[in-house]
Amino acid sequence: MLLLLWPFYLFGFFTRSLGLLAKLLTRLVGYPLVAGLYLALILAVIYGFRSQHYDLAKIHAMPQRSIIRDRMGIEIGRIHGEKRSIVPLTQVSEFFRKAILAREDERFYQHGGIDPIGIGRAALKNAQGKREGASTITQQFASDIYQLKRGEKRGDTVRQIDRKLLEMALAFRLEAAYTKDELLEAYINQINWGRQIKGIGEASRIYFEKHPSELTLSQSALLAGIVRGPDSFNPFRSIEAATRERNTTLERMVVAEAITREQADAAKLEPIEVRPKWRREARESHAMDAIRNDLELILEKQNIELGGLEIITTIDSRIQKVGEEALERKLHAVEKIRGYRHPTRDGWRKLPQENRKEPTYLQGAAVVVENRSGAILAVIGGRDATESRFNRAKDAKRQLGSIFKPFVYLAAFDKGLDPDASISDGPIQAGEIKGGGTWRPDNSDGTFGGMQPVSYGLIRSRNTMSVRVGNHAGLRKVKEVAGMAGFSTPMPERPASFLGSWEASPWEVATAYTIFPNEGMRYRPYLIAEIKDREGNVLYSTLPLSYQSASADSALAVSRILKEVTSYGTAASVKSLGFNKPCGGKTGTTNDFKDAWFAGYSSALTCAVWVGFDTPKKTFEGGFGSVLSLPVWVDIMKAADGFGYKAVELHNKSGLVEVGLCRLSGKRATSGCKAADTAMSELLPAESVPEENDFCPIHPARALAVEEVDAANGDAVPLRAKIIDEMPMRALPVEEP
Repeated sequence: MLLLLWPFYLFGFFTRSLGLLAKLLTRLVGYPLVAGLYLALILAVIYGFRSQHYDLAKIHAMPQRSIIRDRMGIEIGRIHGEKRSIVPLTQVSEFFRKAILAREDERFYQHGGIDPIGIGRAALKNAQGKREGASTITQQFASDIYQLKRGEKRGDTVRQIDRKLLEMALAFRLEAAYTKDELLEAYINQINWGRQIKGIGEASRIYFEKHPSELTLSQSALLAGIVRGPDSFNPFRSIEAATRERNTTLERMVVAEAITREQADAAKLEPIEVRPKWRREARESHAMDAIRNDLELILEKQNIELGGLEIITTIDSRIQKVGEEALERKLHAVEKIRGYRHPTRDGWRKLPQENRKEPTYLQGAAVVVENRSGAILAVIGGRDATESRFNRAKDAKRQLGSIFKPFVYLAAFDKGLDPDASISDGPIQAGEIKGGGTWRPDNSDGTFGGMQPVSYGLIRSRNTMSVRVGNHAGLRKVKEVAGMAGFSTPMPERPASFLGSWEASPWEVATAYTIFPNEGMRYRPYLIAEIKDREGNVLYSTLPLSYQSASADSALAVSRILKEVTSYGTAASVKSLGFNKPCGGKTGTTNDFKDAWFAGYSSALTCAVWVGFDTPKKTFEGGFGSVLSLPVWVDIMKAADGFGYKAVELHNKSGLVEVGLCRLSGKRATSGCKAADTAMSELLPAESVPEENDFCPIHPARALAVEEVDAANGDAVPLRAKIIDEMPMRALPVEEP
């Protein structure tokens, strides 16, 4: 007992010589004070010990959004982690730093974790019936980062006191371990601004569409003001409430001598302009769906949850946008045709929100691939991913029809058939086709002809000739060719497959067609080029990977015929629609106009376009691939040509120029590209070589052209690189950038 009560005995010893009255008064005041100090010491030991169980390094483990960029370095979306982007304190407006201190902790740089003056002031205010808190920024940060309020209920006084004491102990530890600037930086990146917005970076971007360094005094005061009640004072919800909080913060800044009265008055007159309502809603994207699915296959779960990554994709956002607009423009025009009998998108959008189901209006899809790398430049999975997240570009398996015929001819040429040989266009006879029995397909126009060159059968898309060509190759050979070309869906071994009676996705079609401009070479299609962590370390990188999927001579022979298809065959309208550059391609229309296709290419790009209904049914009489899909293809390829993907003479090997390119951007490589292992050497026609000053925008460091790449290291892949080819896609929501 003596050991426990020693502070009281010690106090009594020092006051024993006082007079009776003085001794009595001193002890009446002193003993409670000693008891309080003794209790404080005991609590300090207990809560100091409890605070040791919390990892201080957690202040740096704040999940944040991962930034997705296109191949030009343009941000196209943010995914994973929390709705946050970490911003260094030095990149935050000084106005905001002053505003948040004036509003939340005026003596932040003077106290050591708790503010005795603030506690005294709050106690006095509360005694007067005015509710006021005294938590410092360090205490608030400790409470937020360690989620100390989790499970706490209103009126649970004991638990609230326990939490406050633990906050104080943690605040002392944090103040001892970190500088004031480090704590303030962590705090402003942790603040919750409502609507799941975390940190000054996202708050500034989402509310004002600015970087935090660009915030004005008025905007800074508003953001600092709404921290204590972001749901109540949110400017999206109430400009009046947000304005009131801004003005209160400005007054506090004047009192704290952080700004002058003149500055405050001028800031109060500044109108509040927040992000317009139409840009607040998240816009879905089929391209981002595909990217997200690839990332989940590449990254570990921890990387995904923490976010904070910079992901460079192969998408060219300019082509993506043009493709989306071209598809919608064409299908909207179709829905305006007199006598069109199907549901329209306009009609679906007029329905009340609660009555809207998965849309049944006319849909389409397109995939654009860079021939000499396999980079996917655009993934258009429908007319609007917000209205239907089903990614038709990747997930829709549709009947191929005539667009599969080039692969039948490719297989036959591999088996020795000459493109100039003659073959009958007459009716198929019973038993003529191996495995066909009595099957006798007609030509689409219902007519038959005599002996014609083999090439004529592909140019005019003659069914009878194509079946005979397939019969020459054999089912197994055609199936093998299809698999090598990139069709992951196995071709059924039946003669009707020669006419595309089986199904595949637009992704499969587009990537398979690249073997024709590449003379049989197929590059692995990919969407993710490079991933970096928040420190800039490369976690993943990949180089273009290729293999010879078909005989170069056979692929070249087919390509020359497909070029004629766009000159005077079923796709001859390509020039009248506005694309007059060298190209090749094939239309495809399935029975009763249920699926309309066009797959074609230039020397630079390959693009496949599909149009139809999700539940197969007739579009309209005359809904050929040349009518529905080819115009969309033309709009995409025209725009791409203007963006620098120049279409030059196909298979022209004369005048090729060796140039150093960045495999991420397709532009001239810089020393930065070489340092990042993204530089590669490529042989291009002179007309396709980027301008001398058209350097890679992703690696601008010391923008010097790199003309040579060490061939010995050309196929090196950094640690953790993986190969992603044909991967199932799932439609997932993605926030608008």
